[in-house]
Amino acid sequence: MSSAKHLVASIVHFLNDQMQNGGLASDAVESLEVAIQCLESAYGVSGADDSLRPTVPLLDIFQDFTGNLDAADDLPPEASPENKAEAEKLKVEGNNLMREEKLEEAIDSYSKAIALDGRNAIFYCNRAAAHSKLNNYQQSIADAKRALKIDATYSKAYARLGLAYASLGQHEDSRDAYARAVELEPDNESYKNNLKLAQEKLSGTSPVLMGGEPNLANLGPIGSMLGNSNLTAMVSQVLAHPYLHDMLNDIVSADPQAGGGAMDALLRAGQQLAAQMQSANPELVEQLRRQMDTQNEQNNGSSDGAPPAP
Repeated sequence: MSSAKHLVASIVHFLNDQMQNGGLASDAVESLEVAIQCLESAYGVSGADDSLRPTVPLLDIFQDFTGNLDAADDLPPEASPENKAEAEKLKVEGNNLMREEKLEEAIDSYSKAIALDGRNAIFYCNRAAAHSKLNNYQQSIADAKRALKIDATYSKAYARLGLAYASLGQHEDSRDAYARAVELEPDNESYKNNLKLAQEKLSGTSPVLMGGEPNLANLGPIGSMLGNSNLTAMVSQVLAHPYLHDMLNDIVSADPQAGGGAMDALLRAGQQLAAQMQSANPELVEQLRRQMDTQNEQNNGSSDGAPPAP
């Protein structure tokens, strides 16, 4: 489909959403129906085709581009209780899809929730997370900003913004976003670690062992990971978890004649460690994953652009 047709399809979806949720008078709705029919006929598009619905609503794209996010009347009208309830169900569906790594489907669910209730900051913030996982960082930034327009004290939206900026190499913007997240939630270790990481990127500093020890920079991505003070702090925090101590005791005490008992315990400990690290600082884990992906792409000389396997 040409860009012009795709744009017209986006306009048709926007007009359909306005008809359903824009609080328009009946004569205005009738006028929009005629306009939609004319556009569909002229360009051969269909508003019933959800595959043509833009992942970021057309109005959000326009407002982000023109810088009109500060106007109070930019927000859509308050949703009805019925629409709010249905939107909440769609949000839960999107969250479940995210856990299953069905990211495109999750974005679709969040978009449908937003169409029903465009004043819920959580929907935009969750969709920003899905966009980041698909490396759609500009869309993630637009969604995070929209969430903050609705709720300027939403610390998680600032964290989403910080992650997207960091992924684009915009470390000053990333630092500012994480600084605001820490200001709003000062006890959040994940936000503090990522703020420190952004500050290190800006200052050009990186931990290097001195006194004759090997330079970690020579070890490639593994060296960068080992020299990352934020990663070290996170691993120390995770290893203090009592459940992991029990796992390690199982490994040490496993009977070598028991047919893989030690190996099973080791695998369980590794899985638990990965889960605890993801829970402790998901943004840092995501940055480390991207760092490894970038290094692998450079080593292989090419990339198919597909998201990494879980």
